[in-house]
Amino acid sequence: MSSATVQPVRLEAVLDSPLSRWLWLVKWLLAIPHYVILVFLWLAFVVLTVVAFFAILFTGRYPRAIFDFNVGVLRWNWRVAYYSYAALGTDRYPPFTLADVPDYPTHLTVAYPEQLSRGLVLVKWWLLAIPHYLVVGFFLGDYWHSGGLIGLLVLIAAVAMAFTSKYPTGIFEFLMGLNRWVVRVAVYAALMSDEYPPFRLDLGGAEPQH
Repeated sequence: MSSATVQPVRLEAVLDSPLSRWLWLVKWLLAIPHYVILVFLWLAFVVLTVVAFFAILFTGRYPRAIFDFNVGVLRWNWRVAYYSYAALGTDRYPPFTLADVPDYPTHLTVAYPEQLSRGLVLVKWWLLAIPHYLVVGFFLGDYWHSGGLIGLLVLIAAVAMAFTSKYPTGIFEFLMGLNRWVVRVAVYAALMSDEYPPFRLDLGGAEPQH
């Protein structure tokens, strides 16, 4: 069976059109309320992941309430990133919710694992994930979406929009592949799946169907 058929993480998006030529200059300012909330959400995410670690170690199961909350944090963070400097894929302001919003142009879902390996939980988040951390570090740079390949491509897309009013489709599809890789690794490192992230770029707004 192809690994694409069992990927538990689905990251999909539609590039909005038209997009403002200049709004990207101030999205960092507009997103500040989200950044403040996300600080606290990520703190909770870390604490609850530690709780989940011990739950998996002793029971082989990820507590469902914690899982749903942590998926919500990843989803919230991704919507803000998609609006701002991970993609600039929409000018629609991100909603303040952990839940999926059907009419928002991007969606992140993670399949709940009924059973997880009690042994893998000891090594997958640090030892097994090291090769992916090196790749993701190149994508992200020194900190979230700044200084890395994602940041560079977003800047190119922003300049293109400023001068042509059009978002280069090829750059958008490549950015989605990079971000999809990052999110898959984040889910794996957060112990939410035993499925090892594939070393490949699944380009475009839609998940692969094969």
